[in-house]
Amino acid sequence: MFSLAGKVALVTGGSRGIGRATAEVLAEQGAHVVLTYVGNEAAAGEAVAAVERASGKAEAVRLDAADSEGSERTIAEVAKRLGRLDALICNAGISIDALVLRLKDEDFERVLSVNLKGAVACSRAAIKVMMRAKTGRIVFVSSVVGEMGNAGQTAYAASKAALLGVMKSLAREYATRGITVNAVTPGYVDTDMTSALTPELREKMLVGVPLGRTATAREVAAAVAYLTSDEASYVTGHALRVNGGMYM
Repeated sequence: MFSLAGKVALVTGGSRGIGRATAEVLAEQGAHVVLTYVGNEAAAGEAVAAVERASGKAEAVRLDAADSEGSERTIAEVAKRLGRLDALICNAGISIDALVLRLKDEDFERVLSVNLKGAVACSRAAIKVMMRAKTGRIVFVSSVVGEMGNAGQTAYAASKAALLGVMKSLAREYATRGITVNAVTPGYVDTDMTSALTPELREKMLVGVPLGRTATAREVAAAVAYLTSDEASYVTGHALRVNGGMYM
């Protein structure tokens, strides 16, 4: 099940964290993975090497998700060079945290530009390719914060909540073209950020998680793999929660 053999998947922000884990899992299922990075070429190279060590196929492409024209151009070039684009995973994102009274307009706009506008631009480019093929998968990496909010994360929550609206709209627009559009909404994930927390802060954070632990990035990636597979061909407009019961 979940075979992606012969398919091409593009993962934005694929050099670390959930993006890297997603690239690895999709490649393990047989996909040729193109992962994008914005500045850390070394990390992107390490992610590609990890995939190749596991006998997968991957390559890295530089892409600033905030650059709408660049996103459309890059995705069109990738699809033309590889002959197809079967799945797009919009994972690239940033967070600039502040209480709303201290939130600068430029920071708010930057978060929306990367997390929301970038995802829309990438989707627009991918849809053009997928419409010709009459099939395709788009998966947005949203967040539990987009569903329940979080103090000090107004900009991040707004961008991730908006992604869910975009997901549902695109799912309705392109279902007749064989394109499914879904999202995953991770809770606390074991990444560089959470691993740096003190034991006290970590314990406090996990109080609201019924499963009592953080997720691994691969657990989120497994949900993405399902949504990109043929087995999920009748699933669209759905937000799959990977949050340990934090929000139900």
